Amino acid sequence: MGVPRASGVPDYGPGAGTSNFVPEIYSGKLIEKVYKATVFGEIASTDYEGDIVGFGSNVIIRGIPDVAVDDYVIGQNLTYQRPTRVSVNLPIDRAKSFAVVLNTVDVRQSDVDLSDVFAEDGSIQLKIAADADMLEVIPSQVSSVNQGSSAGNDSGNINLGTLSAPLTVGKDVASGVQGVVDFLTDCGQVLDEQNVSDEGRWVVVPPWFIKLLKQSPLKIASLSGDSTSIVRNGRVGMIDRMTVYQSRNVLKTQSPALSWAVMFGHSAGLAFAAQITEAEMINNPNDFGYLVRGLMVYGYKVIEPNYVGLAYVVPGT
Repeated sequence: MGVPRASGVPDYGPGAGTSNFVPEIYSGKLIEKVYKATVFGEIASTDYEGDIVGFGSNVIIRGIPDVAVDDYVIGQNLTYQRPTRVSVNLPIDRAKSFAVVLNTVDVRQSDVDLSDVFAEDGSIQLKIAADADMLEVIPSQVSSVNQGSSAGNDSGNINLGTLSAPLTVGKDVASGVQGVVDFLTDCGQVLDEQNVSDEGRWVVVPPWFIKLLKQSPLKIASLSGDSTSIVRNGRVGMIDRMTVYQSRNVLKTQSPALSWAVMFGHSAGLAFAAQITEAEMINNPNDFGYLVRGLMVYGYKVIEPNYVGLAYVVPGT
């Protein structure tokens, strides 16, 4: 016969629900939790994270000024330029936190280190929250010529959709539908017309976009430039010099029309800096047990608007 449970202590026994950590019921290996994929570490420059001292600080990003080029004439005096140093201020003005109560009774009855489990999960959730925050705000900082129904710095005739009239993207080109591969090459052209380097390009798309890619002509291995079809291995990789990233955090809008804000660009155009400045476990002053909490401070900014593009899209057939 078991020892009676103290009043107010959650029941972790059989039939008590999903939050069970009792060793005689569950094995020592926790079921692996599936997290939303975060992309900020891949699409943005994170070279400035070591300069963060805390919430409210600023990171000064020094840029390289453009050097003017003149026609040369023999015997003519050269005109000397004094390059002006340019810099971008990256404010660390955002923060996310988590706080969890860990009761002594739970700790004693568990065969896993709950403090580590909750702290690790909390740190991952902080990154997910920051990722979603960035993907929601960044679209407003994109260059006007890299978005809209007449995008393109030179051509001005590339339709990337708008909030009120999003672009319909399907697996193939059809009436009123842009083929998913053609859409990606259009994004590539927008970057080409801004002299963006081929190395370091990216695009972040929602899961339904990946499905259309797998149903597109890219399902044939030879067309994707890979020896294995993306249908078989689920790997998208690089298309038209852009690394394709999938994220469920892609901004979805309902008004004035349903659309997903797909961002694309180059890592030199976007800066992100983050640090988990606090991660601690302290005694609970009001009960037996501990308080597990963490704090992450971060900031992000489009430091070169011409290096980032934006499209508003909806799925077609």
